Amino acid sequence: MIRPGNPAPERPSWQQENGQPRPEEEEAPRQPSAAERARTLVEGNPSLALAIPALRPAPAEPMVPLRCSVGPDGDVFLLFPRAAPAARAARHASDDEVPAVLEVTDVAPVAVPHRIRGRAWVAGWLTHVPGGGFEADAELLRLEPGEISVDDLWGAALVEPDEFAAAGPDPLAPFETDVLQHLAGSHPEEVALLCGLVGEPCVAGAAQAVPLALDRFGLRVRFTGAAGTYDARFDFPAPVEGPAAARRALRHLFASARA
Repeated sequence: MIRPGNPAPERPSWQQENGQPRPEEEEAPRQPSAAERARTLVEGNPSLALAIPALRPAPAEPMVPLRCSVGPDGDVFLLFPRAAPAARAARHASDDEVPAVLEVTDVAPVAVPHRIRGRAWVAGWLTHVPGGGFEADAELLRLEPGEISVDDLWGAALVEPDEFAAAGPDPLAPFETDVLQHLAGSHPEEVALLCGLVGEPCVAGAAQAVPLALDRFGLRVRFTGAAGTYDARFDFPAPVEGPAAARRALRHLFASARA
């Protein structure tokens, strides 16, 4: 979908140069789609900021919504305080649409080198939803996507608005933080054993192993040592659809590492 003035999100220099270690595509044939990854970040990540390029004067602080959700048609709904610059801009635009970009930053919930796991952007047109605010002194805004992009541990990709609307968030996203923190805090020895499943690139210099990311397809671990930082992906035997199945898959994975 193309409109005059469609705001195109810029990629920061950290994405263009030395960023997160990433596997080659052929090393990870089973993975969430780009649309699913973007949808997961937008729906389940608290690190959100809205930018309105034409807003003058520019806000001194990031415009962070109180709430964020995605509707069945893929529109992103943002709840802002009534006095927020974003809410004022949408109200004053009347029937006009305000070009805007929502940026999502994904930060690993565990202490690990290169802690930012990725970012997603939803660029589109912002409108005010009359009577949509369900909290006192708050107003609901709708961001109609025109362009979506994601740049994360899997790589960079563009997502069509209809793909974004049809995708769903990863079913393990609500539980990922608790699981990763539990593994890092209570089972570091078992996580370190996974290094034996990788082979020489990991065994040669790994001194620390931290569970970095979890989704329905598997677990990603970041190994760090004198030789640098190395990510390894451990696929589950089959995609899982909830925390109970994920626990069984993780026990199977650790049993394989001990064997």
